Amino acid sequence: MDLAYIPSPPESVWYLFGLVPLRAYAMCIIAGIVAACVITEYRLRRRGAPSGTVIDLAVWAVPFGIIGGRIYHVITSPDAYFGVNGDPVKALYIWEGGLGIPGAIVLGGVGVWIACRRHAVSFSMVADAAAPAIPVAQAIGRLGNWFNQELYGRPTDLPWGVQIDREYQIDVIPPEFVGAAAYHPTFLYELLWNLGIALVVWQLDRRFRFGRGRAFAIYVLLYGVGRFWIEGMRIDPAHAFMGLRVNEWMALAMIVGAVMYLLRVSGKQTVLVADSSGALHEVAWDSPEATRDTRPATDEDESADDDETAEGDEPPQADTASKRDSSDSSKS
Repeated sequence: MDLAYIPSPPESVWYLFGLVPLRAYAMCIIAGIVAACVITEYRLRRRGAPSGTVIDLAVWAVPFGIIGGRIYHVITSPDAYFGVNGDPVKALYIWEGGLGIPGAIVLGGVGVWIACRRHAVSFSMVADAAAPAIPVAQAIGRLGNWFNQELYGRPTDLPWGVQIDREYQIDVIPPEFVGAAAYHPTFLYELLWNLGIALVVWQLDRRFRFGRGRAFAIYVLLYGVGRFWIEGMRIDPAHAFMGLRVNEWMALAMIVGAVMYLLRVSGKQTVLVADSSGALHEVAWDSPEATRDTRPATDEDESADDDETAEGDEPPQADTASKRDSSDSSKS
């Protein structure tokens, strides 16, 4: 083994008590879902949503997203299931890998929309709250591709190249690339890119208070940019059109769609507040109705807190000085 390269895990499945399979890919997907739920719940609570709202949403979003991701993968990579020597039944074997992010986003979004309708929560508010959470989930999920030794790129001699066992090369990549010492870890590139997206979206949303799904549109835009250049490095079989892989065309569509949305749609970030009857309704984050508990914290809020603290410290000092003066007068 060449220590200059990243080794692939020797195992991707472990058996609990020798009976129950624990698959690394599935565990990475689950860990990503949990992380996304935690982040989204925190951001929704900051916007005034009731505790546990994200659980009500996830009940719909997660199964819809998984089904959508699998359908997209099978449609864009049909040969493994319906081509020569293909096995249609394996289209159901989600644990072996193969979830298309665009399909997961679209059908998962349908699930979120249904949940929002049932729980009287704004779809755009949820989308913006989840904008930095989704790429974090994607980043964690990409670790599953490492365990499965899949979604790698062309051969490379760079020190961060990943070693792929020969059994995961034969009949998977073009013959001219079989046997290389290491390959571009495109799954790792996407992992790091997604973490960067999460950080950028979070910082921009913190600064500009995006509303009406604009934070989510920025996520879609940045993901499309990253997916386009990373997809171009992959060498696994994929259908192409006019010299580009289908996923590259999808990435371009995401970029164009996100840019058009950002140019046409505007609006302030909203929060949920309760009226006199206790019912929740949305208001702009900076409106008089928005309370300090629901309005996202700003630098101005922190400065105001410091000023209030400083002002609160002054009266006791003035009282002490007054008492001292009174005492001196009585002594004289």
